[in-house]
Amino acid sequence: MAEQIESPANGPEHDATHQSRRARTRQAAPARRSRGTVAPAKSAPTTVSASTRPPAKKGRITKSLRSVVILSMVGGLVATVALPAFAAGAAKSGEESMTLQQMAMDDAQTFVAASDSTSAELARDSYSATTSEEIEKKKAAEAAAERAREAAKRASAASASVGTNIALISPGSGEVRWPLLNFTKGRGLWDSGYHQGVDLLTSCGTPIYATAAGVVKVSQESYGGYGVAVSIDHVLGGQRVNSLYGHMTYGSRQVAVGQTVEAGQLIGLVGSTGSSTACHLHFEVHINGSVVDPWAWLQANAG
Repeated sequence: MAEQIESPANGPEHDATHQSRRARTRQAAPARRSRGTVAPAKSAPTTVSASTRPPAKKGRITKSLRSVVILSMVGGLVATVALPAFAAGAAKSGEESMTLQQMAMDDAQTFVAASDSTSAELARDSYSATTSEEIEKKKAAEAAAERAREAAKRASAASASVGTNIALISPGSGEVRWPLLNFTKGRGLWDSGYHQGVDLLTSCGTPIYATAAGVVKVSQESYGGYGVAVSIDHVLGGQRVNSLYGHMTYGSRQVAVGQTVEAGQLIGLVGSTGSSTACHLHFEVHINGSVVDPWAWLQANAG
């Protein structure tokens, strides 16, 4: 009779998880032969427990759940992009329907359509000339207008000078004085444009005298383009005469408005204030409101 010995590590036979281990043990450990037996022990076949097989059904369920989750995520992304958050507000009753662009752009710029704009009639004067012929016509019209203005100015100057008697008193009587003692004659009446007086060139600080007795009408530190200026009203030969002294030095005025002055009285100093580029006295004479040539008037009355 053959004797069979099992390993103490082997568990009971009812433990299914150790069947394969038991089978391998039996196969590895050869059974002891009895003295009268020659045939080797027959090894038990190796079997695999059903509990160790992979759960095929569970794997299929996991794959199905994974696909469902992925589809749900894709669907959520599509819904987020395609359906804006403000779609719920548009569904309220009583509200007007709005486009996506109107709801998304709170500060959208507006424009005026052609139907809303007001029409305006176009006139010839509302646009400039574009052709060479029109440009030449426009230049010719401007030149003609400038010539007309110059002719009118000359006519006015001639009538004021020739039509007015500038010889009011006897020369050398002393009633009319030269405003400066030493000077050089500069620009005269109407020279180099609209110039109503004569420029007497001399150094700054030269004394200026009243050309005749009278009452001060203007005495200002800033009298338009004249700068520091004094104006005096006179009565000579029964005519109203006004003399003006411009471009005087700042702070050099010696008379005030309303003050009575005598012929030859100091009224200020030569300067270069106002519209001036050099030291000189700008001297003007008006008779009964008309401009006359002050150089000719001085020669006729001051002697």
